[in-house]
Amino acid sequence: MDTLRMVRRNKLVGMWAAQKLGLVGESATAYSNDLARGTLDVKRNDVLAIIRRDFDAAGVVQSKEQILSVMTQSWLDAGRKTDSADASDAALVQIARNLQSK
Repeated sequence: MDTLRMVRRNKLVGMWAAQKLGLVGESATAYSNDLARGTLDVKRNDVLAIIRRDFDAAGVVQSKEQILSVMTQSWLDAGRKTDSADASDAALVQIARNLQSK
């Protein structure tokens, strides 16, 4: 599996989930980055369970199917984002490298 793509996917899903949770700015970015960092951490890589838990705690109504649909779309979007290199991509590349070296 493509680690960088998975990190990107988790970051995209994290931004969507952060919005649903009412997080904005740095809080939204931190939530998204945490999901991205958890990509290869066995204890933190179940993105669906994490989001489900956070949504339940915050009273956000989203079905498992809705969350999985966003995860699938984000996977596709992450695969398309290969040519643009911006600061967030540089950070994702560093996260992926750090995860692979552990």
